Amino acid sequence: VQLQASGGGLVQAGGSLRLACVASGDALDDYTIGWFRQAPGKEREAVSCIRSTGGRTWYADSVKGRFTISRDNARNTVYLQMNSLKPEDTSAYLCAATRDSRDRIVVVTSIYSYNYWGTGTQVTVSS
Repeated sequence: VQLQASGGGLVQAGGSLRLACVASGDALDDYTIGWFRQAPGKEREAVSCIRSTGGRTWYADSVKGRFTISRDNARNTVYLQMNSLKPEDTSAYLCAATRDSRDRIVVVTSIYSYNYWGTGTQVTVSS
């Protein structure tokens, strides 16, 4: 499966953006999809994920209540709606996919669980 992330941009603090992760080459509903972010000089961190089975979601504490992940299987797309953005959300955001269906937080939040990575989209939040 190939992934393409889009939707990033420059926004003021308190604003919103919606990121999209579009898949091609395979049906996205067979995969658990994760959104990760990586700022310069920092490690890549998990932001949110949506499981392939049941559609359960997970959010990092830093974004809980502000970000919402969803999937549109008809469009083969996973979205990340980001509201109330903060300057500390500034980062490159990447989506990734895995067929690993183990429903464990340690699995779905690890970069090593994901086999397929899309290109990043830059999110910059000004104060």
